[in-house]
Amino acid sequence: MRVLQQEGQEAKLDDVHDFETSNAFTEQEKAAMAYAEAMTFSDRNVTDEMVDRLRPHFDDDAIVELTALIAFQNASSKFNAALDLPAQGLCKMRTPTHL
Repeated sequence: MRVLQQEGQEAKLDDVHDFETSNAFTEQEKAAMAYAEAMTFSDRNVTDEMVDRLRPHFDDDAIVELTALIAFQNASSKFNAALDLPAQGLCKMRTPTHL
């Protein structure tokens, strides 16, 4: 079972840049990832439609928690970049094939 779980995670990692069209992600994951992208990229904004897309999957408390976690990760990223702190090797990211 553990191998199957890991293989599923590999498929998700391979498809993360195309998550909206990927079959590797649930609708809940897609809604959360779209929300995270809108919070993260400065050329995007969170819309009412994005929040409405979260509601079938998350209650109000969970949306607040999700928002806080995304904001914390964004702040950590900016903090580390400003101080030129190197990655600690905790998250291995693959280079997207479409770049």
